[in-house]
Amino acid sequence: MQTHTLSKEMLMAILDGIDEAIHAVDKDGITIYYNKVAAGYDGMEVEEVIGKHLLHVFPSLTEETSTLLKVLKTKKPIYHENQRYENKKGQLLETVNTTIPILNGDHLLGAVEIAKNYGHLNTLSNKLMDLQAQINRSAGSKRISSFQSSYTLDDFITDDARCVNMLQDATLFASSILPVVIWGETGTGKEIIAQGIHHHSPRKHAPFIAQNCGAIPATLLESILFGTEKGSYTGAVDRKGLFELATGGTLFLDEMNSMPLELQAKLLRVLEDGSIRRVGGTSTIKVDVRIITAMNEPPENCVENGSFRADLYYRLNTCPIYIPPLRERPHDISLLLEKKLQSRIPYQVSMEIKEMLQSYQWPGNVRELINTIEYILLKSKEETISTKHLPLKLNRKNQSQAIPKNSGSLRMELQKTEELMIKNAMYQSKGNVMKAAKMLDIPRQTLQYKLAKMGDKSKTAEVLKIRHTD
Repeated sequence: MQTHTLSKEMLMAILDGIDEAIHAVDKDGITIYYNKVAAGYDGMEVEEVIGKHLLHVFPSLTEETSTLLKVLKTKKPIYHENQRYENKKGQLLETVNTTIPILNGDHLLGAVEIAKNYGHLNTLSNKLMDLQAQINRSAGSKRISSFQSSYTLDDFITDDARCVNMLQDATLFASSILPVVIWGETGTGKEIIAQGIHHHSPRKHAPFIAQNCGAIPATLLESILFGTEKGSYTGAVDRKGLFELATGGTLFLDEMNSMPLELQAKLLRVLEDGSIRRVGGTSTIKVDVRIITAMNEPPENCVENGSFRADLYYRLNTCPIYIPPLRERPHDISLLLEKKLQSRIPYQVSMEIKEMLQSYQWPGNVRELINTIEYILLKSKEETISTKHLPLKLNRKNQSQAIPKNSGSLRMELQKTEELMIKNAMYQSKGNVMKAAKMLDIPRQTLQYKLAKMGDKSKTAEVLKIRHTD
């Protein structure tokens, strides 16, 4: 009995020590656990919530809007869902919740929710935007770096025929106000092109504002883009969003395919009527903003897999730009190397070193190449760069290990090559099976079957860590 009591006390201490809001209810919606962090978020006392029905404590919630009650009804988990509600004191709160059912076999016992309060993040981000706007106003015509473009199209170094044509298209697109979609792998230079288009456009003296849409909750991103009205959430005041701050200029939305679909619908309305409505506001505000978006995979694939609305795609994809990966333009590797070394002490680079650089696949593209050159210059204190100054990934021995050797049957060599291609595809797609299957041009079910066989055979950590997500 004493051991059981001690275990319960330890469990309560652990849960109370977690820096996340935790709220658990039984199968009838009565709160059975509510930690201090949750109480702090909600502006409540733990005693006000324990033993009471969820809707009694949070009357603004309903069975449709409460993530806990939805999970009790469906017995299915909900991950990273936004929720806005008022607590008993009338304070408006916004959280992102992960809610899972508590089951004993098929018998439902209750549900538990882990919530993150993004009201504080909204406040901090809006304070930052206020500071930027104040500096921008005080500087007059001299805008701060976050509100202007620092790159031109001349900063995109290339002599690849496809990229030269791409730069010509970008120059042509710059003269218009039409939306532009730029896509290419991570590190290919999408923001350079976006800034270059702005710099060569009639809007070059107006703001250029960039916002990454990845890994930001919908509620936070919405207030960043559209601004807020006083009372829209705890601590909110009247504040301009990026659309208002970028009026007359360009708004660059990176990782557009990561933007939540409900927010994409609101963006479509802005493009159609040229007006926005602040979070919590009732009136519309006219804006004049050119939209440039970027993504790291083909827009058509994003539409097909459901991460990019088809109607928004057709509205934005007026002027498409594709940037080929660095591995498909090996001569640019030598060109970028020479350009980078021009401002340094004259270095001698042997043909062997250049061949090693060109034979590497550069999954991080230009960004990875520039970082690698910086590493080489740091390591080399001599005028001649040798193989000892190269990182391990460029070592010829390591490269040869990645190439199957003729030490077995044709079937075994083909299997090794297949497994290597699958691992590379899973790495480049960050573990997304659907995306990897598209890269390999095979059905998703076939790839899942092959991944299962690889896992059963090798038991390697690399294979076992692959996330089978669609």
